[in-house]
Order: sequence, then C-alpha cells, then structure tokens
Amino acid sequence: MIFQPAIIALLLSSLLCIGLLLAATPFAIDLIRNWDLASGSERQLLRERRTYLLSTLLAFVFATQLLALLLFVFNADRMASLFVGAMCAVGTLQANAFGFPALLAQILVFFLAAVWLVINHVDTRAPDYPLLRTKYVLLLCLLPLLLAAALLQWRYFLALKADVITSCCGSLFSDATPGVTADLAAAPPLPTMIAFYLSLLLAGAAALLYRRWQRGGYLVALLSALAFAVTMAAILAFISLYVYEHPHHHCPFCVLKPDYSYQGYALYGPLFVGTAAGLGVGAVQAFASVPTLQSVVPVVAGRLAGLAAGMFAVVAVVASLIVLNSRLLLLAN
Repeated sequence: MIFQPAIIALLLSSLLCIGLLLAATPFAIDLIRNWDLASGSERQLLRERRTYLLSTLLAFVFATQLLALLLFVFNADRMASLFVGAMCAVGTLQANAFGFPALLAQILVFFLAAVWLVINHVDTRAPDYPLLRTKYVLLLCLLPLLLAAALLQWRYFLALKADVITSCCGSLFSDATPGVTADLAAAPPLPTMIAFYLSLLLAGAAALLYRRWQRGGYLVALLSALAFAVTMAAILAFISLYVYEHPHHHCPFCVLKPDYSYQGYALYGPLFVGTAAGLGVGAVQAFASVPTLQSVVPVVAGRLAGLAAGMFAVVAVVASLIVLNSRLLLLAN
C-alpha cells in the first residue's frame, strides 16, 4: 500500500521538508539572537549571506506544503477503489484512526504556511529586513505543528491495510449519524444558504473596503475565516445535494470525483486561496507601523485583499451555478 506513487511523493516531501526545517533551526536561533544589520563584523556578513539561502529554502518548504494538501486529498480519492466499502476519499480516510486527523492537520498547515509566506514576502521587500526575527520565531513555533502533521501522515500511510473493510461517506455524512457532521448535514437548507451568501458578502466587502481605505485588516482575516467555516458547512448542508441531485447525499468529497465533473475543485480551490489571502491581510496588518514597511504593507495587503474578494466572489458564483443547473428542487420541498 505504501508503494503507491502519490504516497511515496507525499512521504518523501514530508521527510524532505522536516529535514530542511530541522537543519535550519540552529541557524534560525542564531539569527534571532545575534542579527544586527548595523554591524559590519564578519559573522554578521556571513549571516546576511546565509539568510538569503535560508529564506529561499523555507519558501520552498512552505510552498510544498500548499501543494501537499491537494495531493493528499487527490490521493485519498484515487485510493478509494482499493478498500472494500469505500466510495470516495471518506472511505480511505476512515481506513484507520489517523486519516482524518492527518487531513485536518494538513489543512491547518496549509493556512499557516500561506501566512508565513506572506510575512516572508513582505520582509524581503524592505531593505533592512525588519521582520527577520519575527518570521524565524514563527518558524520555531510552527515546527512542532509541522512535525505533528508529518507524524500523523506517516502513521496514516504506514497503517493502511488493503484487507480493511471501511465505511462509505453515506454512513459518516448522514443526518441519522450522531456527531458534528450529522448536525451540519441536518441543518435547514434555507437558513444555511442565507448564512453562506451573507458570510461571503461580508468577507468580500471587508476585503474591498480594506483595499480602498487600508482599514480593518484584522476584520478581513476574521471574516475570511468565518466565510471558510460557513462555506464548508454549506457544502455539507445544501451545495452537495444540488451537485448529486439527491436530497440525502451530503458528502463533501464526492464532489471532487469525475462523475460530477470535478465541481468540488471549482469550489474548494477559490475558497482555500481566498481564505489564505484574507488571513494574510490580517497577518501583515500587524506590521503596518514598521517604518520601512509603511509603503510595502499597503501594496501587498491591498493585492491580497483584492485576491480574497475575487476568490470569494468566484465561490458564490460557482455555488449559484451548481444550484441553478441542478434538477433538484430542495427548497420547494
């Protein structure tokens, strides 16, 4: 099972990223403790040269983590045919106890990696690297989470057994099954639909207002996170039903399958990008008062805000097209 090409790619990527992060940790600690741009000492000059290489390597590591989430979900869906009882990624993820924790950890790593990349980009735009200590302190704080996510992924893949009988998505995302997923699946469609469009409208409007007046960066981040949560709930409660044209099929993973024209990617892609951009606005807003970043933050954050607003609009349009093109008359019932 572990010799599947996608699994090998994910495990090697995880091993490489953790190895690079652990190797960079001593140098990151040295930078945090001893960085002094005003010094002309040989050690400081050596630190300045090394920091270029380190920043490039870390940017590669975190960019890899962004792609790893897509590959992880895609691989889980592709492997469903290998397990008895599995119909989509849900069956694969339920093949052992580490599947869904590994997915949730990977999602968290995705957003934190995106925020770190934004902070790193802002720092490199200034001549004095004012956020150098900040971003490496954040790196050391993120390292335990990255290690935990990698460990969960390794445990998940190593514990996969082809002779395991797993369960399908119908048993997990059913309004008859106790749990959070059941509560979301049983949510009334109309109130959930209103909350869905309202959350996207608020997040998009806050992003556009920030782009225009450079105010409310933290609000953009908060509303973006809220829009992400509400949209995920909406996919469970009503959007998936319109995709499948079935009033009781609430799976958020089957929408990724070719049987449904990969419509899930058109929803999840803009949602994740928009949320990451919105969180990035809030992250860089914290450094808007740094003297050498006063001309950098408005430009970078403004672009991120525009991206977030655009992506949330795409999510709303895609969801609307799914509803309008579906033969299911959910609200009429």
